[in-house]
Amino acid sequence: MRLGDWIATQATHVMHDVFQQKKRRLKDLMAQQQAVPSLGVHDALSALVAQRVGFKMLFLGGFGVSASRLGLPDLNFLGLRDMEQAVSDLTAVLEVPLIVDADTGHGDLPHVRRTVQRLAAAGASGILLEDQRFPKRCGHFAGKEVIPVESMMDKVLVAVEARPDEDFLIVARTDARACHGLDDALERIGAYARCGADVGFVEAPQSVEELKRIPLETPIPQMANMLLGGVTPILNWRELEQMGFKWVVSPVETLAVCMSAMQAMMTTFLQEGSLEDFMQGKATLGDLKDLLALERWQSGVSVD
Repeated sequence: MRLGDWIATQATHVMHDVFQQKKRRLKDLMAQQQAVPSLGVHDALSALVAQRVGFKMLFLGGFGVSASRLGLPDLNFLGLRDMEQAVSDLTAVLEVPLIVDADTGHGDLPHVRRTVQRLAAAGASGILLEDQRFPKRCGHFAGKEVIPVESMMDKVLVAVEARPDEDFLIVARTDARACHGLDDALERIGAYARCGADVGFVEAPQSVEELKRIPLETPIPQMANMLLGGVTPILNWRELEQMGFKWVVSPVETLAVCMSAMQAMMTTFLQEGSLEDFMQGKATLGDLKDLLALERWQSGVSVD
């Protein structure tokens, strides 16, 4: 074997071991009694900040990737390659596990299989797979439709079979609450659980009473999505923990706060001509260099 090939092989083995460690860490988190608060991040920088603050697992959603990479809304402009590249960018610098939005699997059953394989190879520790009919909409928008429950069961079965190992998490999402009511959504989660889904996600419940029912009437751990401005009541993640939710996500707020902060900074610079006063108390160039491990990269010391 040529030296270059040997080095590449060794690097692949190292990355495989790192990915395995993250998946085991995720499985341990999901097995603990406490709920796991999490954020939707949209790029490697926001992911590094979340990791430094102390979040133990993160979520990469299509909304954030579409907005940050393409400047477009989450209306199916992203393909599998886009998400695969975004996942690879994040997992290369993250120590915590990352669950990735796999959309509807980017097609039918063969596409679901390839989606799971490619996102796992890029370093995802799990995926979120949903039962919307193409073209999909934001989970809190009107006009959604869902595929037959049997079709989604087939997708979950394929995803479970295609994953690299049992530590890779399969999160099954249903948007049936908006289409057919909560009872149908809960029945769907039960069906997806029987197909091997590890975690369930009923999108867009519309009251506290509905939220309370979800963990009580489903057989697998549940995710709650706290989207500000959506149709679901916003609760403290500790309240949701008391209800029985295992994973609580604030999905797009990192993107929204970045937009607000940048808009304020840019307006100030344009109108006042300087950012010296505006930047008082905010992150400095030194803080950025520290977050990005600049000195370690320049010294040649491993940053793993």
